[in-house]
Amino acid sequence: MKKPQLVAAAEIDRLDTWAKYYKGLCSGCVATCCTMPAEVRIKDLIRIGVVDEFEAGEPPKNIAKRLKKEGIIEHFNQKSGLFTLTRLANNDCLYLDRKSRLCSIYDKRPDTCRNHPQVGPRPGYCAYQPKN
Repeated sequence: MKKPQLVAAAEIDRLDTWAKYYKGLCSGCVATCCTMPAEVRIKDLIRIGVVDEFEAGEPPKNIAKRLKKEGIIEHFNQKSGLFTLTRLANNDCLYLDRKSRLCSIYDKRPDTCRNHPQVGPRPGYCAYQPKN
C-alpha cells in the first residue's frame, strides 16, 4: 500500500501553494474548498431544495431577491445567471457543518462542489489545509 505524501498547508489566495489532488486527500483536510465562493445555477438550487420546478420558470432576478432575503445566496450575476451561495462570517459555506467540517447537503451538493478540484482556480489542485 502506497503511503500518502505529506502536504504542507496551502494559502487559499496563493495558487502556487495548492496541493496536487489525490484520492484520500480530503479526509485529512479542514474543508478549505468550502470557504471559497460557490457559484451555482438554478438546477443546483432545485437539487438543494431551495427552488422548486415551478419557480424555476420565473425571472432569475426574482428568485435571487427571495434567496438573498432568506440568506441562501449572497450574490447573483444577471449576465452569467450564476448565484453565489452565502458564506458565514468565517467564510464557511452556509451548508458546511461547523463541527464535523463535512457538507450537510453532500448528496444534493451543487455541480461546482461535485466537480472540485477538476474545475476551479487551479484544476487538479486544491487548497489543502490539514486537520489539527
